[in-house]
Amino acid sequence: MKKIIVSILSLALTLCASAQVKVSDDRISVNTGGMSLILNARQGQPLRFVYFGARLSDADAEAIQFSGSRPMNAYPSYGQGEIREDAIAVTHADGNMSLDLAVESVATDSTKDADILAVTLKDKVYDFRVKVFYKAFRDVDMIETWTEIFNDAKKPVVLRKFDSAFLPVRVGDVWVSHLYGTWANEGRLVEEPLNRGILRIENKDGVRNAHTSHAEIMLSLDGKPSENTGAVIGAALCYSGNYHLDLVTNDSDYHRLFAGISADNSSLTLGKGESFRTPELALTYSDEGLSGASRNFHNWARAHKIMHGDKERMILLNSWEGVYFDINEPGMDQMMADIAGMGGELFVMDDGWFGDKYPRLNDTSSLGDWVVDKNKLPNGIQGLVDAATRHGIKFGIWIEPEMANTVSELYEKHPDWIINAAGRDVVKGRGGSQVVLDLGNPAVQDYVFGIVDGLMTNYPGIAYIKWDANMSVSSHGSSYLPADRQSELNIRYHQGFASVCDRIRAKYPDLVIQACASGGGRASYGVLPWFDEFWVSDNTDALQRIYMQWGTSYFFPAITMASHISAVPNHTVHRVTPIKFRIDVAMSGRLGMELQPKDMTEAEIAQCRQAIADYKSVRPVVQFGDIYRLVSPYDGLGIASLMYCSKDKSEAVFYWWRIDNLYDNHPPRVKMAGLDPDRMYKVVELDKAPGRPLSFEGKSFSGSFLMNNGLEMPFGFSDDMMGYSSRVLHLIAD
Repeated sequence: MKKIIVSILSLALTLCASAQVKVSDDRISVNTGGMSLILNARQGQPLRFVYFGARLSDADAEAIQFSGSRPMNAYPSYGQGEIREDAIAVTHADGNMSLDLAVESVATDSTKDADILAVTLKDKVYDFRVKVFYKAFRDVDMIETWTEIFNDAKKPVVLRKFDSAFLPVRVGDVWVSHLYGTWANEGRLVEEPLNRGILRIENKDGVRNAHTSHAEIMLSLDGKPSENTGAVIGAALCYSGNYHLDLVTNDSDYHRLFAGISADNSSLTLGKGESFRTPELALTYSDEGLSGASRNFHNWARAHKIMHGDKERMILLNSWEGVYFDINEPGMDQMMADIAGMGGELFVMDDGWFGDKYPRLNDTSSLGDWVVDKNKLPNGIQGLVDAATRHGIKFGIWIEPEMANTVSELYEKHPDWIINAAGRDVVKGRGGSQVVLDLGNPAVQDYVFGIVDGLMTNYPGIAYIKWDANMSVSSHGSSYLPADRQSELNIRYHQGFASVCDRIRAKYPDLVIQACASGGGRASYGVLPWFDEFWVSDNTDALQRIYMQWGTSYFFPAITMASHISAVPNHTVHRVTPIKFRIDVAMSGRLGMELQPKDMTEAEIAQCRQAIADYKSVRPVVQFGDIYRLVSPYDGLGIASLMYCSKDKSEAVFYWWRIDNLYDNHPPRVKMAGLDPDRMYKVVELDKAPGRPLSFEGKSFSGSFLMNNGLEMPFGFSDDMMGYSSRVLHLIAD
């Protein structure tokens, strides 16, 4: 025991030298520039949570133990003293269902961008350990926490629950903001107070985890959420599969947040010497309201959590809503010429280009048979890559590599590769024949990697892949896993997915990949480390996209949100909105197009050409700037407004949309945010509508005036507006 204590004390001296992690006796302070997390790691005792919030001075961090707050178990376990919810529960080989975890050691490590604290907890009786990790970033206000679970015993241990993290939040007037939805209505925002009981946010799709709910939340600590004032804690679970976030409020002084992989029907067995790593829970804090927490998420995402977060995204035309499955060579060439003529940079050929024995004419066949349909494309993929080069743009392609159809050559050869319960009829999805491949099977992993590798090896000119996933795990069963490991199917699937993505990125680091999953099913930080962006929703209606993209922006930066100008009546809701309104909504994310250009009028083409040029002029501000949400569409005021400001406050882009058609409605004048109050900003309207210029076009105003007063937006009805008026302003510091 004496040697162990000495080693911990020597480690403490080393930790003190770190800017991010500091140790004083048993107290550990994990810091970023703007926040602190305080722990108590006393030898032989449970790891205790003391504080999480705004950055503390060294003196306050030292004195906080005397502040009167009661430290709580930082990673509560089931069966030994805990009578409330727990973060981990196991069954030992002898049937004992309890854990009693105590601090054994403390260690630290550093990467180029963060310091990592590891606290090892060991059961007092069994050879079972849990390492609790905290990763504090130096350049952004974010701490990631996760666990690694080790079975050092001679016999297997069953993990019944294995959360990534636990966070207590002091009871008060606390509200939670989170996202809900469904296909074609993803990313919808709900805000509600935390009352007694359990609020569970979860997903059990098996493949896609961001349709019906999201694994991210914000907690407003000062009452009803406000965009730019108030203390806010943000949390995001970085996992691609089934999850749960539980907010438990009972008779204690704390709301208790548990976050991790869903253990429902997913228990894990660890054999001797085996371990399991849980996904990260990212934690942030801001005293600048919801938008402040969003800025923290966005900065972290661009710097550390999404692929190519420092690279501008291309403006593209996707073929889906323009032609659906009607792929042919002349049509693709025409669409490439059209987007190039409007100033676009990329053309993406969507579904319908493949299949030999079973040509892909609709959604009933051919998934798995990734060979070119020569009847549609006689010159193959290379012919299209060459055509894109002639037009001066890049070429991209759609695939759905995790899936198959029962009407396919792949299924005929490998019916054992699909996920389905043994002895049961095959459960089929989209088109009456779609099935999910078992990515827990290494042979399937090789096959899925081979799809991308084959395309990129044969056609290295491909610059972009749209990766789709259109079915859930609907029948629980794997022919690869043994009978006593069937409960591990969902977890092994996503381990296989991660392995495939690692292999793809190791070989093709520059390839741009979009995560599409029946729309926004993979808007997730469990996916984005390998992907550049996600498709927000299959619903491209501009009005509904305002609501969906508003909620999505709480956690994800504009650079990740594919937002396309589409045709009217919209293919999902059949709404008719003006081309300017559709453009102005799409310009608030990663701008693209989703229509058939040859069906557009000359005036619409000219307006899109100008809008694309305008977007290019502000693309760095939109994709890398700081977001300030100003008026929410959920507030019922008839408008929505937000803006992005460059880091140096030299530029900003302001968006304003009228979202109702009610007469005698008087929207508020919108006060701006994020500007330098002492600088003058010249106002230039982007995507100008026909008619007289705005009264403030070309005029300059101080940042102070714009933030205290704002500018009056014209919102009258007209034939070309149809009630859906909108404005985009570029603010340029003089």
